[in-house]
Amino acid sequence: MNLTLRHPVDDPHRLTPRAQGGLRIGVRDGNRLGTLRQSGASKAMFPRHAGRDLLAVTLNTAGGVTGGDRFALAAEVGADSRLTLTTQTAERIYKAQPGQTARMRTDVTIASGGRLDWLPQETILFDRCRLHRRLNVAMAADARFLGVETVVLGRALMGERIAAGHLKDDVRVTRGGALIFADAVALDGAVSDRMAAAWCGGDAGCVASVTFVAPEAESHLAALRALMPVTGGVSLIRDGVIFARLLARDSFAMRRVLIPILTALRGPLPPTWTM
Repeated sequence: MNLTLRHPVDDPHRLTPRAQGGLRIGVRDGNRLGTLRQSGASKAMFPRHAGRDLLAVTLNTAGGVTGGDRFALAAEVGADSRLTLTTQTAERIYKAQPGQTARMRTDVTIASGGRLDWLPQETILFDRCRLHRRLNVAMAADARFLGVETVVLGRALMGERIAAGHLKDDVRVTRGGALIFADAVALDGAVSDRMAAAWCGGDAGCVASVTFVAPEAESHLAALRALMPVTGGVSLIRDGVIFARLLARDSFAMRRVLIPILTALRGPLPPTWTM
């Protein structure tokens, strides 16, 4: 994957991105760092911790994302190896200039017996933001993947709302070369008003999704259902694939629900989640 991101050469009217970042991380031999390439505003740190996985904490030195920005992350997990990816803090998606859309892409490969836990902290949307985001996971038949995505529709304590905004979020998971899971979310226009509708989210200002793909996934289903709030649900999508969607009033309330769920699926969370 080419980590250098540019605007199409046939579109000369686009502004130069304020920020670009590329990051490639590979783990092998259990939890040894095999590959590290970083460019632009994307950086990674590897703090010591008690787990058996390699823990990588990513950060965006540009201090947020706005229209036209481009970020790419590639993660490669070798056979019988484990990698946990998280972020230093929540990612903020700021107001975009007219005609400008930020793009973020993550590509993950997990070899036989490997496991990757994709645990970024919240994505906070600001009014008039524009973001297209894509997560692709290609895994071996006996590999494991745990992923969480949390979207905050403005900071509740600041009284923020998304009067106009745009988010397109796509997730694709293949196992042994076959597509086994796909999820697409599109929010556009008066996002906060539409979420507030009784048929949609009510007073929820935060949405989270949890995906767990593993041979033993079904054995976790009963425990996860016991942890679900009234504004959440979890299902066995197909053999070895569990998916949950949750709503909460704000990010604090969401964390109170998410932390027990993620802990049940992997054990203690990275320190950045509990600081």
